[in-house]
Amino acid sequence: MTDDRPDLASELSPREFLRWIWRQLTSMRTALSLLLLLAIVAIPGSLLPQRGVNPRLVEAYLIDHPTVGPVLDTLGLFSVYTSPWFSGVYLLLMVSLVGCILPRTAVYLRALRARPPKVPRNLLRFPASSELVTSSSPDEVVAAARTALGRARVDVVERELPDGGSAVELSAEKGYLREAGNLLFHVSIVVVLVGVAMTALLGYRGAAIVVEGDRFSNVLTQYDEFGSGALFDRDDLPPFTVTLDDFAATYQVDGPQRGAPRSFEATGTYAEGVDGSEHPFSIRVNHPLEVGGASVFLVGQGYAPVIRVTDPDGQVVYDEAVPFLPADASYTSNGVVKVPEARPEQLGFQGFFLPTFVQGDDGATRSVFPAPLAPILGLFVWHGDLGLDDGRPQSVYVLDKTKMTQYMTGDKGYRVSLQKGQSQKLPDGNTITFVDLKQFARFQIAATPGIEVPLVGIVAGLIGLIGSLSIRPRRTWVRARREGSRTVVEVAVLDRVPRVDLPADLERFTGRMTEQLVPVDEGDAS
Repeated sequence: MTDDRPDLASELSPREFLRWIWRQLTSMRTALSLLLLLAIVAIPGSLLPQRGVNPRLVEAYLIDHPTVGPVLDTLGLFSVYTSPWFSGVYLLLMVSLVGCILPRTAVYLRALRARPPKVPRNLLRFPASSELVTSSSPDEVVAAARTALGRARVDVVERELPDGGSAVELSAEKGYLREAGNLLFHVSIVVVLVGVAMTALLGYRGAAIVVEGDRFSNVLTQYDEFGSGALFDRDDLPPFTVTLDDFAATYQVDGPQRGAPRSFEATGTYAEGVDGSEHPFSIRVNHPLEVGGASVFLVGQGYAPVIRVTDPDGQVVYDEAVPFLPADASYTSNGVVKVPEARPEQLGFQGFFLPTFVQGDDGATRSVFPAPLAPILGLFVWHGDLGLDDGRPQSVYVLDKTKMTQYMTGDKGYRVSLQKGQSQKLPDGNTITFVDLKQFARFQIAATPGIEVPLVGIVAGLIGLIGSLSIRPRRTWVRARREGSRTVVEVAVLDRVPRVDLPADLERFTGRMTEQLVPVDEGDAS
């Protein structure tokens, strides 16, 4: 009885299977696929707010999208660039590129040491080939070909022909730098990836709001938002202070772009180190302050009404400038005021600030211009327990109303409406005053060590790409054999990258070569 089953391939051993996996991972097709995948998985980082850039926007998104938001958060789409799946694609891409580059580099180095390819048997079969005759000797033909080729690598041999004669053959190849440019481009991608990873792991970034007249010290407790790389030690924050003396903003006052910002400038002094001397600074958009190895960028601004609260006995229980965060282009701003020292109960205020208010026909107020031409402060009032003693951290921009009760006027919330310099008595006997108006600047402090590495990689990549696209790898063959009193010369050229202008280049090459040769006499040619 015969076994008619087809022969099956033997199973791969674990070692062979790992080798197969490695070959698949280090193929150029896989590297390109991973590069495309990396670009795709980075898209959510551009479409969704990121915790490392603006945590408040993430919190607002979660509040506005209670169903979808938690799902996206579980998937890590609010921290795309630090998520495990993004890091996995990133590392696989680096391994794949390195696995592609190393073997290709070895092949390239061997090609540099190798001799140019031998002259094919039948040169005239090549699409770009020609034949000519001259009275010069084969050695003179080879010398002329060397001169016409310029800096190409040349190999000359003397070969016996099947008919018993002999010929001098020249093999030449140029364009080796094209592969060097190609390798340089791929190496530059690795350099950029390593540089970006290094800056992310070793750097830090934070944001802080500083009101005019206040000082920011580079310590963790003074940051409103802070994020750092896994290899950065937060105890190593360099000591420096920045004092904001004045903030100036200008806006378009007329025309269709009325209200559009024209300039923002923060001025003050900074001191580097614990006991460093103070120096003046001026920070504008895209013109940061460099101090302590970090860059201090101006990324936002707004208004901070100075609010004073006095108790029924006239004692001041609160007197601070409170930043109100802008919500639209006219700087309609929202803010929270917490007064834990108020008596008989703690007070909480939540409301809005309008830099230039107008009142509509429906009685509603709104801001029509971002500059403080007619500022007004509107607040609703809660009394009770602010929850500051519970041990839970609270945002200064969020009012916890769990243990508080709102003051009411009939069926509407009791509202404080103040212009600059005005005061209003509250139902519990306390008094609130809109004392003054200051501006604040929102600074982003970022340290990115090794930022030059990606820049070097990008420049090197551009150089390599230009070289790989512009350099022509070309092989040239010349065979010269003596027939009586004349020399028959066969020439062929071959580009490793097909080009339509190859015959014209061949004609120019033979023209340069024949200029140095002795033409055949008519008597000899006959």
